[in-house]
Amino acid sequence: MQTYKVEGMTCQHCAKAVKEAVEDLPNVDEATVNLDAKTVTVKGNPDHAALKAAIEEEGYELV
Repeated sequence: MQTYKVEGMTCQHCAKAVKEAVEDLPNVDEATVNLDAKTVTVKGNPDHAALKAAIEEEGYELV
């Protein structure tokens, strides 16, 4: 599992959008978003560039 910092999430809708975008990626088994910490924890082995692109496509920034 890896945890990434995500900037721009402010509400549960944001968290859900990030979770769903990440879980749609190949090689991702599960994603858990912590809105308070502004992080997403990914179980699996996604391509980092694809992960970054998926999060940015939703309007957030992978730090």
